[in-house]
This record gives sequence, C-alpha cells and structure tokens, in this order.
Amino acid sequence: MVETLDDTKRLAIATKLSEMKALQNLLISNEQQFIQDCTDDEIRKRLQKMVEDDEKNLGVLDTVIVQYGVQAEQKETTQQMIEEVQKLMKGSELTLFEKVSQQELLKHRQTMAGLLIHKAAQIIGADVETAITPLNTVNFENRAHQEQLKGILEILGVRELTGLEPHQGIWARVQDAVAAFTGVAGSVITRTDDEMSIRDLLLMDHTKADTLFAEILGSDDPEKIQEYFGQLYKDIKAHGTAEEQVVYPAIRSDYEHTQEIYEQTDEVMEMLDEITPLDPASSEFKAAIERLRTAVRTHIDQEESDIFPRLRNNFSDEQQKQMASEFKNAKSRLQDEMAAATH
Repeated sequence: MVETLDDTKRLAIATKLSEMKALQNLLISNEQQFIQDCTDDEIRKRLQKMVEDDEKNLGVLDTVIVQYGVQAEQKETTQQMIEEVQKLMKGSELTLFEKVSQQELLKHRQTMAGLLIHKAAQIIGADVETAITPLNTVNFENRAHQEQLKGILEILGVRELTGLEPHQGIWARVQDAVAAFTGVAGSVITRTDDEMSIRDLLLMDHTKADTLFAEILGSDDPEKIQEYFGQLYKDIKAHGTAEEQVVYPAIRSDYEHTQEIYEQTDEVMEMLDEITPLDPASSEFKAAIERLRTAVRTHIDQEESDIFPRLRNNFSDEQQKQMASEFKNAKSRLQDEMAAATH
C-alpha cells in the first residue's frame, strides 16, 4: 500500500530539491570556467552543449520545485561544500584534469539525488510522483553527462601524464553510452523546460489536483486525509491566484467567458476555506471534498476545452513559454507568502 508523507518528510524532499538547484548552478558555473580554461576546440564544444543542457535543466528544477509546492532552504553543510568547490575551481591548486574530475563527482551526486527523490516518490505518494515527473529529464541527462565527462577526463589525463594525444576512438565509446541512456529514457531526455508551455504547466497542475482528490477520497486515515488536503489547499490557492494574475488577463479580449472563469476560481477558493475547519474524520468533510472536486473538475474541463485552444492558436510558442515563466514565478511567490504566513 502506498504510504504518505508527513510534513517533516515533505520538507526533507523540498530541502533535497533546493540542494539540487544550488548544485545545478554550481555545475553550470564550473562548466563555463572549463570552457575559458580549455584550449581544445572539441572539448570546448562538448562543454558548451553541456552548459546549454544544464541551463535548461535548471529551469526544469525550478518547475519541479514549484509543482511540488513545498519551499525549503538547502542545508548549511551543502552551502559550505559549494563555496569550497567554487574556491577550488577558481584557484590554481588543481589542474584542469583534477577540476573536471571533481565535476564528474558532482554530476554523480546530482544524479543520485534526483534518482533518490524519484524512487522515494514512487513509494510515498502519487501526488509527489506527479509533481516531480519532469525531474526524469535532469536525471537522465546528468547520467549522459557523466559519460561525456569520463571521455574528457581520459583525454585530459593522458595528455597530463604523457604529453601525448590519446586514441580518438574514445568519443565513439562515449557516444554509444550516451545513446544507450537516451534509449532507456525514451523521449524524456529531450524534454526540457525550454519546450514547456503554459498549457503544459496548467495540465501538470490539473493532474496533480486529480491525484490529491483521489488520495483524500480513497483514504480512511484522518491524519493522511488532513495531510493531503493541506497540500491540495496550497496547490489550488497558488494555482488559481496565479491564473488570475497571469493567464486570464491575457485571454480576456478573446474569451467571452473570462468573467465566468474568474467566478469559478473564486468559488473554489471559498470552498477551500469552508472545508479547512471541518473534521477530516467526519462524513461532512468527505461530502464537502466531493463538492469541491466537482467544482474543480468543471473548471478544469472548461479551461482545457475552451482556453487551451485559444492559448495554442492565439499565442506563439515563445509567448506561451513567456506566460509559463510568469505563471511559474507567480506561483513561487504565492507559495513563499503562504509558507511565511504559517510560521
């Protein structure tokens, strides 16, 4: 049977995600430094592609953190580690080979952190698994990057030890390994935040809400019910308010039912507040959740059938991505405000 997370464990995963984001920034900074320090055009080209991947994956991590809906700071020990690595990378104590060796270890650390979160989500809660789905992209690309870094290390290492060039067949082996990872990952490895539109983000929120409703209505444990409702409350509040700030104003001129959508959102917000004081062990609570689910599903159906086509047809891909960025930022601010209000 799927277990659920208490607040402490939800915060632990949020902390791990925050640490992944901090480490992702470090990886990018290191790679940019390597490009400056390296004179090999082939290696520089591969590092530049790695930077581009990692910058996109930083956006993926931002998306995952916002979708997860729990904010946390990284551990102090992680910040100390990052500061120490930054000093080493900028200093002259290490050779380029030794610096890239440290980078490969950091990539391994990042890969394992992502896989750990993914595996934990599989056994802990369906809503968590839904929220962190885009993390698969980061996990698989980091594993592919590890193979590329191993190839770079072999070239740099042979040069450093012998002053001679290694056999260039190494790149073929590296590419085979990368292709194997891509095959395992399927299309997910090509899925990056750079390709994510506002419709993608809204749909992810809708799926997570459906999952949380199913968890609440399928449980008889009042503590678990309250826990899931707490997450649903925060998710819907942030989602609905961000839509009112970003999405609805953008479509108002083209959508004659915009006021109706605003009213639906306000109704759902009021229902959430009315449910909050109810006893999760009572039949009244479950009945209220059923009414809320009906209202939310009515809103989602209208949004996906009426608004999604307008977003697709009336806004360019770049405009949809920009709207997604604004929506994500609005949600993040609202989550921070809610977190601050509870402390």
